[in-house]
Amino acid sequence: MKNCDTDIMQYLDGMQVTSHEILDKVENLYNNFDYNTFTKADVKNALSKDVLSISDYAALLSPAADEFLEQMAIRAKQETFKHFGNSVGLYTPLYIANYCENHCVYCGFNCMNKIHRAVLSEQEIDDELKAIANQGFKEILLLTGESRKKSSVEYIGKAITIAKKYFATIGIEIYPLNSDEYAYLNKLGADYVSVYQETYNRQKYAEQHLIGSKRVFPYRFNAQERALQGGMRGVCFGALLGLDDWRKDAFAVGCHAYLLQKKYPHAEISFSCPRMRPFINNSENNPKDVHERQLLQVILAYRIFMPFASINISTREQQSFRDGVVGMACNKISAGSKTGVGGHNGNEKGDEQFDISDPRDLVQINQMLESKGLQPVYTDSQYLI
Repeated sequence: MKNCDTDIMQYLDGMQVTSHEILDKVENLYNNFDYNTFTKADVKNALSKDVLSISDYAALLSPAADEFLEQMAIRAKQETFKHFGNSVGLYTPLYIANYCENHCVYCGFNCMNKIHRAVLSEQEIDDELKAIANQGFKEILLLTGESRKKSSVEYIGKAITIAKKYFATIGIEIYPLNSDEYAYLNKLGADYVSVYQETYNRQKYAEQHLIGSKRVFPYRFNAQERALQGGMRGVCFGALLGLDDWRKDAFAVGCHAYLLQKKYPHAEISFSCPRMRPFINNSENNPKDVHERQLLQVILAYRIFMPFASINISTREQQSFRDGVVGMACNKISAGSKTGVGGHNGNEKGDEQFDISDPRDLVQINQMLESKGLQPVYTDSQYLI
């Protein structure tokens, strides 16, 4: 197990070592991104283009873009409608375990936090998934803490097999895997993988990830590429905004996704935009200087830079903010979220990862979307065999 005395670039035994080609490019762009050098003219020039360069994207994240948020919102809404129409995808998460071997100082699941730990049995997973499917969901996101011992690849595979009975689309948000392990889960029915780098600042990353395999910076960075090599249809990117300089981290997220898309043109790319949230034993865990205006700027920049990418807005955010960005820039939204282990079947078995801000269920989210003239979409795929 990695600890705070070890080099974050050093792989652990059993970790697949892949090319650092994209990592090197992203870090070079990140290190050279000085957002204070961009002007209003740069922002206007970026918004005048049909296809943006990385430099144009950087301009949209700069302080100079702050007074252009209305123009950015108009452009983002045009791009969203062009690529997604008025449809908005719906899903809900199911945490099947909250055991974790990492000490990430910002996370409620970290191994040093004294919380009620739990792992669902196969029968409990089936009961939870059946309850979720009965609500009308067709897409599920399965999550665990980062513990191979308590949530093995085989255990996750069994959960995917059960989920396939009820759902057309299955996503996973678990610890990073090798490409052959992703291939195994893909064969069982998993469609996409979400992995968040948290921060692209190496020094900050080392300070925030003190113990565990998550401390290995390049292994986490290359998780999306290994997932695509393993046959996954889509991959999701994100940074935990507020952990470090939000402009630089959001810039790195976009560059990471953009470069991987160029290398794997068939990949379905998506973004999530999580901000820090309070959790059990740490009610002061907040996103610092990332307020809703700053979060909006990030979301709009993602949409304009990569207009075909899916953008999710989670229940970390307040109801009013979610209602405002869905259809404008976000084309996917969660409903009825629980961040503890289980809970969809009426009995939460383990403590939450973080506090949610929007507790609305599927019916309420569906009504909100329809009131805005948007079309709720429960799945965009179907198994043919």
